[in-house]
Amino acid sequence: MPTPYPFSALVGQDRLRLALVLCAVRPDIGGVLIRGEKGTAKSTAVRGLAEVLAAVDADARLVELPIGATEDRVVGSIDLQKVLRDGEHAFSPGLLARAHGGVLYVDEVNLLHDHLVDVLLDAAAMGRVHIERDGVSHSHEARFMLVGTMNPEEGELRPQLLDRFGLTVDVYASRDVDVRVDVIRRRMSYEADPAAFGAQYAADDAELAGRIAKARAAVASVSLPDNELRRIAALCAAFDVDGMRADLVVARTAVAHAAWRGADTVTEEDVRVAAELALPHRRRRDPFDDPGLDPQQLDDAMAQADAESQSAPEPDPDPDPPGGGVPADGSEEGAPQGNSAGPSTSRPSAPPSATFRTRALVVPGVGEGAPGRRSRARNRTGTPISATDDAQAGHGVHVFGTLLAAADRHPRAGRLQVAPADVRHAIREGREGNLVIFVVDASGSMAARDRMSAVSGATLSLLRDAYQRRDKVAVVTFRGADAQVLLPPTSSVHIASRRLARFDTGGKTPLAQGLLAARDVVLREKTRDRARRPLVVVLTDGRATGGPDPLGRTRTAARLLVAEGAAAVVVDCETSYIRLGLAQQLAGQLGAPAVQLAQLRADNLASVVRAGQAAA
Repeated sequence: MPTPYPFSALVGQDRLRLALVLCAVRPDIGGVLIRGEKGTAKSTAVRGLAEVLAAVDADARLVELPIGATEDRVVGSIDLQKVLRDGEHAFSPGLLARAHGGVLYVDEVNLLHDHLVDVLLDAAAMGRVHIERDGVSHSHEARFMLVGTMNPEEGELRPQLLDRFGLTVDVYASRDVDVRVDVIRRRMSYEADPAAFGAQYAADDAELAGRIAKARAAVASVSLPDNELRRIAALCAAFDVDGMRADLVVARTAVAHAAWRGADTVTEEDVRVAAELALPHRRRRDPFDDPGLDPQQLDDAMAQADAESQSAPEPDPDPDPPGGGVPADGSEEGAPQGNSAGPSTSRPSAPPSATFRTRALVVPGVGEGAPGRRSRARNRTGTPISATDDAQAGHGVHVFGTLLAAADRHPRAGRLQVAPADVRHAIREGREGNLVIFVVDASGSMAARDRMSAVSGATLSLLRDAYQRRDKVAVVTFRGADAQVLLPPTSSVHIASRRLARFDTGGKTPLAQGLLAARDVVLREKTRDRARRPLVVVLTDGRATGGPDPLGRTRTAARLLVAEGAAAVVVDCETSYIRLGLAQQLAGQLGAPAVQLAQLRADNLASVVRAGQAAA
């Protein structure tokens, strides 16, 4: 087995290392969620810490949970061999049993099925697993440190699941040249000779293991004074968190940090560190706001909490947050602009007052679904969730269900015989998500009448719906002589909103190129996930210009897009007194409903779309 990269050899990432260590000191904190872009040492840090913990406890081990794991593999299930050989209902432990006393690591936890994340978090919180499935009733201890990593660009966790992770850390690659050089030098040295490199940091890792063991032993004796308890409660109230889980996690983390420092009493310093790790993913914020805690916001909350901790006034039933969500700074520029036949400007998105209310995006052929659940449906190819004896209700044979039915019919020991009446069919559940592609006209005709702020507001309104439905989103803009994919398909609407916050406008209207770029996105996504259904939302005034026969080329591009099976909606942005109706014509070519931009302010988009479809 290759030597893991030493935990002590990590360069920077101080907050990540601290969060992992605190959870190692006190696993009942609830685990760590590490969010960050690719190549930021997320997995390396987890594997390195597992080696350190093995020195603290010989039984500690690192158990990695693969994305494709099924529930029976995670929690355990019936021992198939004993059923077949003896007709006996016996339990076979799963990955949670193996992780007892060690670290359970889930890479790309945001891609794991929601019900499996629930199972992991329940086990991490209770320290025990209860199994009632496949005819088996069983319970066993499962005390482990849960660590999940994820790349936000590939999708977010549901807020309900996010809240149940004790701590969260956002990691980024350093922009400091000296730090990056040090990272490269150490990594190359490790790859050249892992054993020799590990030996250089063996003493540091051993010292760290000893300090963790000492802190674990000291946790029970650390005192949490009443004034610090009041500070914790005031902090959580100031950030308007839901429920009491945040208060408990901050308290446990503060105690762990005090033990880690070698102190016997929790102080303001411990509470602040705990808040920085436990509150960023719990504060109430708009999905388009930047994650994390603003330092000034935390300073204000700490000052407010300090006053609360020194006195005992009547509790405020509705405390004010110190600043609410932190708006995106809009500093991220769009991708490099294409050729333009006219002047180019960079326009900010709509201010909050211009952002339209969320509209339900309902289009025939792409599915409606409930908020947060449009992507889940009964189908023929999903994961088996139960068994039935009704052949019409199920798809395929449910092996466990069939064997259990046969074992129940023949309870005596001996060779199991399966009769036709024992056959059970699998009821399957899978994801049927949508890919919503926003095709935004950024040409001069849109910018000239200052309609881009309204278009951005409308797009953010529709993005909110995609966020609630857990769809993937992509953004295409077109201007000048070509189109560009401003944002490839992603499940993170926060990233999408940042890309829409500021992008270049001006020039001619290459509408055909915009539609063809959307078609290319559809084709690429089909190769990755054929079950994901495309929906194209075109925001334009329809005034195609540039090149020979721009309207003819637009009609051809529309036919090609429709041929790929993409549903569409056209948002007509035309506002002049003399209306050409070109966006309406485009809607007809796409076989799509059309809605006026102004209607998004007052009318329900769902009813407009349905009315447009009925009239078509």
